[in-house]
Amino acid sequence: MYDPNLQTTLDAAFQSIRAAREAFTPTLQAREVGHVSNVATGIAHVTGLPNVGFEELVKFPGELYGIAFDLGETDIGVVLLGDYWHLQAGDEVERTGRVMDVPVGNDLLGRVINPLGEALDDRGSLVCAQRLPIERPAAPIMDRDPVSVPLQTGIKVIDALVPIGRGQRELILGDRQTGKTTIAVDTILNQHDQNVVCIYCAIGQRASAVAKVVASLREHGAMAYTTVVVTEGNDPPGLTYIAPYAATSIAEHFMHQGHDVLIVYDDLTNHARAYRELSLLLRRPPGREAFPGDIFYVHSRLLERATHLRPSFGGGSLTALPIIETEAQNMSAYIPTNLISITDGQIYLSPKLFELGVLPAVDVGRSVSRVGSKAQLADYRKVAGSLKLAYAQFEELEGFARFGTRLDDNTRKILAHGQRIRACLQQAEHAPVPVAAQINLLRALSEGKFDDVPLEQMQAAEQQVYAAAGFRPLP
Repeated sequence: MYDPNLQTTLDAAFQSIRAAREAFTPTLQAREVGHVSNVATGIAHVTGLPNVGFEELVKFPGELYGIAFDLGETDIGVVLLGDYWHLQAGDEVERTGRVMDVPVGNDLLGRVINPLGEALDDRGSLVCAQRLPIERPAAPIMDRDPVSVPLQTGIKVIDALVPIGRGQRELILGDRQTGKTTIAVDTILNQHDQNVVCIYCAIGQRASAVAKVVASLREHGAMAYTTVVVTEGNDPPGLTYIAPYAATSIAEHFMHQGHDVLIVYDDLTNHARAYRELSLLLRRPPGREAFPGDIFYVHSRLLERATHLRPSFGGGSLTALPIIETEAQNMSAYIPTNLISITDGQIYLSPKLFELGVLPAVDVGRSVSRVGSKAQLADYRKVAGSLKLAYAQFEELEGFARFGTRLDDNTRKILAHGQRIRACLQQAEHAPVPVAAQINLLRALSEGKFDDVPLEQMQAAEQQVYAAAGFRPLP
């Protein structure tokens, strides 16, 4: 039986299908696909991508990404950014048309992430609206302002004798287990009321060491203004290589918003070793100590991004504290000398002082700040101006005094004063001292108020100075 309603419904359905078909315009999307020719430790060689660009991101099966690093005539060398054990020769590789980037923004504060922007803590996945390339040009010279504001570390020997300014690059170097990371962590802890955003970048560290740092930051409430970027020792060398660049892009986002930012690279020795490993695997010619010839450029383009911007560009600053591990106190090795020439000064930690229990084990004679004194508070310059010279004289005389030579009264006085300086500059870890308390202590020290105090009572005398100035007892 003929039903007119059914016929009308069918006509309307066919009409809508016809309209959709006529409105559809097929789009062609070009995809450039290559294939893996071979896989090695942390790298892969790929063929069939003739138009790929340098440092372009390419995609492998299993959501694995890599960076095009060597552009050859017939193949490209790709640095892999994750677990690559599933990769095999013949697997497809696809161009992405973009460079490696990292999420940035306030949502990263208080989080522990890897260089890809993936969360490593237990607070869920990250959702950030903005991403920035990990490799970005440093601010032009005309966009920069002189370093004029101090970055207070809360560490007496550094704030008084080796001051750091906001926008400066101050190298921390020394042998293993001399307290390099402790100085960096204490500096972060001291920014709790200084309106400074902190980024801690752990490069190729042991998981237990990173966990200890994160626990210290959480215990003292510092994670509220800190982001931790982590690569562990067993991570692929590609992740270790990009870690400091990703952390710097996160820091630059805050700097361009007008914030003062502190970034710690712990440590660039592991970064240099990861880059050396990648370069040798990619058959690049080795140079001194088997490092490739461009290792200086690798670190200089990273540290040049630390600066103080002019007010017209927001007035933000990025202060860098790179850490380097020396071997047998050899400051003249290849990587340490490279970084000493790039940075604006260095804080050298002596294993001899560490063994004597002088903590922090800062060797004042080998430490220098080429910028910080310009930014140091005027009150510090008044009370600490003569301390470095007096301490240097004491260290010279102390060496002669060990031979048992007869000393005149003036020499004994210099030695006694120097011993009090050393005692006053000692400090427990994770116990930053406020600026006003430091200045009161240094004034008493420079005026010789402690010279008659027995050495074993110096700590009690220091606490009495703090109490007289209205401060609670400090550790």
